[in-house]
Amino acid sequence: QVQFEESGGGLVQPGGSLRLSCVVSRSIYSVYTLAWYRQRPGGQREWIAAINGSGDTKYVASVLGRFTISQDNTKSTVYLQMKRLKPEDTAVYFCNKFASVLGWGQGTQVTVSS
Repeated sequence: QVQFEESGGGLVQPGGSLRLSCVVSRSIYSVYTLAWYRQRPGGQREWIAAINGSGDTKYVASVLGRFTISQDNTKSTVYLQMKRLKPEDTAVYFCNKFASVLGWGQGTQVTVSS
């Protein structure tokens, strides 16, 4: 059973924007705090943004003010709006529970390059 299905990645120039989407299995969506993670080339997977059922959000410093996490309860979908993208944002992006992660989806590749 697919639990997390990410989409929306692509190639974008520095300073550009992208919106990622993650469809979450309904059995997970309404129960847990959800998060976006990324794995940069040669690096470890790290969480970058999280949102709970009340809509409270938190971010790591490197994306604060540039990325916005949101959710659509009617679609069991979590979004990551990314603005003012930088080359160092190049990574595969995943969504999952905020802690005690479940199986990973395939992720979506974001490449920031001129």
